[in-house]
Amino acid sequence: MKDLANFSGNLAQSSAPNQLSQVPPQARLVTISEEEAEQRIDNFLLRICKGVPKSHIYRVLRSGEVRVNKGRVDQTYRLKGGDVVRIPPIRIAEKAAQIVPGSEFSVLFEDNYLLIIDKPAGVAVHGGSGVSYGVIEQLRAARPQAKFLELIHRLDRETSGILMLAKKRSALTNLHEQIRAGRLDKRYLTLVHGDWQNPRQHIKLPLFKYLTADGERRVRVQADGLPSHTVFNLIRRYGSFVLLEAELKTGRTHQIRVHLASSGFPIVGDEKYGDFGLNRALQKPDGTRIALKRMFLHAHSITFLHPETEQPVNIKAPLPRECEQFLNSLARPPSQVQ
Repeated sequence: MKDLANFSGNLAQSSAPNQLSQVPPQARLVTISEEEAEQRIDNFLLRICKGVPKSHIYRVLRSGEVRVNKGRVDQTYRLKGGDVVRIPPIRIAEKAAQIVPGSEFSVLFEDNYLLIIDKPAGVAVHGGSGVSYGVIEQLRAARPQAKFLELIHRLDRETSGILMLAKKRSALTNLHEQIRAGRLDKRYLTLVHGDWQNPRQHIKLPLFKYLTADGERRVRVQADGLPSHTVFNLIRRYGSFVLLEAELKTGRTHQIRVHLASSGFPIVGDEKYGDFGLNRALQKPDGTRIALKRMFLHAHSITFLHPETEQPVNIKAPLPRECEQFLNSLARPPSQVQ
């Protein structure tokens, strides 16, 4: 893998935009490790050939320039430990190399298989959609010795709390299977405004994902959308505000946010689906209430089976200080729900 890393690094060193980089005169041979096994050849090439367009990756696969154990494979081939992959010289138009600052985050749990952090609000989990880099890129830069580090799931940029990453491919595939089977329990704390009545309420509304005219990702309730199910537990009342715990039974994009907004209880501080007038008012202090300048949605608990030991693991992330202080500052003191 070192040769391939050097090869990819050489491709990224050119600082002159729109210039063709110099390429090695001959192909490289890469032996697949056990940690790299079980992934599709196209995904493997996309990951290690940074900056190469997808169309070019699929073109060299179709042409037979990429070989596995000296034979041709199609894009669906799943790599096995010990496979020898021939990677042809690839010419790409390079942009200026970007420096990603290495950064560590508050660690909630770590062993040889998993890294679980407490992500702050306002930080994207990965680059893209106008964001140069996110948590995963910063962690990889901070841990250059890590042979494998991948996101197990995602959080919205505006959401804080528990974010899981895999340090081995076996852990990634195991946790993905737990998610698909509904065995992974994720819970969030969120604050809404209004007269919420039920101690426990199920919301089942189909969600449809679409793009706005300016390319922004959005979700709405729509009859032909994906089935989506969230359970909300009433935790405490704070005057006209209510603290809820959300249990995700499905994991759709913006699920909690859209389920609450469509039910008449948008999340406080939500700039996409929220009560914009209320959000503006809450950004300024009023009497004993302090200002809130973020969305009040926090991934506070996750329960799963460890991918190696198969023992139950429960991880919790306390409310961020700004959320805790906002609750404490609300005019009416909180009362425990009976």
